[in-house]
Amino acid sequence: MKHFFVTLMAKWHLLIMPALLKLGFWGVGLVAIIDTSSLPVPMDALLALLVWQDKGHFWIYCLVASVGSAIGGLVPYGLGRAGGEIFLLKRVNRERFEAMRKRFEKQEFLAVMVPSMLPPPTPWKAFVFAAGVFEMRIVPFMAAVFAGRLVRWLVLSWLVMKLGPTAVDSVANVVKEHLALFLGALVLVFVGIGVWVVLRRRRSGELVG
Repeated sequence: MKHFFVTLMAKWHLLIMPALLKLGFWGVGLVAIIDTSSLPVPMDALLALLVWQDKGHFWIYCLVASVGSAIGGLVPYGLGRAGGEIFLLKRVNRERFEAMRKRFEKQEFLAVMVPSMLPPPTPWKAFVFAAGVFEMRIVPFMAAVFAGRLVRWLVLSWLVMKLGPTAVDSVANVVKEHLALFLGALVLVFVGIGVWVVLRRRRSGELVG
């Protein structure tokens, strides 16, 4: 079994991915679909190289890759929607599950968009799986993934054009060295959004009253 997966990954990196990339922009979209749906691909490094080689069309690479990520994300999202509730209920009780659902629903768009903006090792698929478990609507889900990925890769393209392809390694090293800080900032963002939503609802209630 281990030999099978090693062979599969070798064929993917040596044969399949180069063949897809020969399709140009559409190939990048297909690779992005595969990356978010199944086999992990170093999309940042790949996109950085393509942008460096074709700076004039950086925005098309970012756009098509973002669309591909949104489409591919439907696979882990669908898994969460199909059986994620049972999976979570085996690990938490119903009361805690409903509390998690309410917290997610208060800022569901940003709960997907913000992780989509962050580079690895952000546990992106966990947030996507949760979006399926808590039945986030498909169109807002895809829009959140698309928006997050687009911001991420536009920023990456700008860094590549300023610093060269090594910008990917620089960003990755910063994230790894300060992972706790990044995750802490992510939590603060969600808490801040939650507080803002609560205050806004209270003000709306006061105006209605």
